[in-house]
Amino acid sequence: MSSYQMKQRRTIRQYTGQDIPDALLNELLETAARASNTGNMQLYSVVITRSQANKEKMAPAHFNQPMATAAPVTLTCCADANRFVKWARQRNAQPGFDNFQTFIAAMIDAIIFAQAFCTAAEEKGLGICYLGTATYNAGKIIEALSLPKLVVPVATITVGWPAHTPEQPERLPLQAIVHHETYTDYTPDTIDTLYRAKEELSINKQYVKENNKDTLAQVFTDVRYTRSNNEYFSEAFLSVLKDQGFISTSTS
Repeated sequence: MSSYQMKQRRTIRQYTGQDIPDALLNELLETAARASNTGNMQLYSVVITRSQANKEKMAPAHFNQPMATAAPVTLTCCADANRFVKWARQRNAQPGFDNFQTFIAAMIDAIIFAQAFCTAAEEKGLGICYLGTATYNAGKIIEALSLPKLVVPVATITVGWPAHTPEQPERLPLQAIVHHETYTDYTPDTIDTLYRAKEELSINKQYVKENNKDTLAQVFTDVRYTRSNNEYFSEAFLSVLKDQGFISTSTS
């Protein structure tokens, strides 16, 4: 994907009824599998869901977002140490991968693979949408997909042919995210400067009004990502990591 195309990209949540040919999907998966990974161990797996019945089975785990059932293809990208551990033991090696460090490495591998797939898919004209619910309701997804120990979902992506071209969401200016040589902390004045354009957008002002809030920040903290929800889903995901063998219950 060219830099121009990347700058023009959008998240697509509405898809046509056109299917994705197996040959194209396999090409995209093969491309994504060339992405960087930890120690060339490829500590990830991806589960492809095409069946409408299975999409609907998983829909509650994704808060019944419409694209979860409307997209022709859903990919669940998983941190996966299971395959490598079985290979090691089958080759008379003693793996030490049932720990949080391995989960972090496997999660990074899975996310890099997911983004490589998305970039390749968008270059072919497909649209994608990340579903953050993969970690919110990981336990339900594990059950629905029959994931074994040492396999945890970390990213779900819906893929299809765009039914429309939505407005491109705003991004913070580059100065907000780039630091040179060392991290330069933000002063109140720089925070005001960096977030001014975002706060002045009419759509964001509308969100503030609709939610009866005083600031856009309050929409994020009081409505979208509340402390209680963050703490609840944190505990739920930590429990999943224990159940799936990435955190020892004896040391946690």
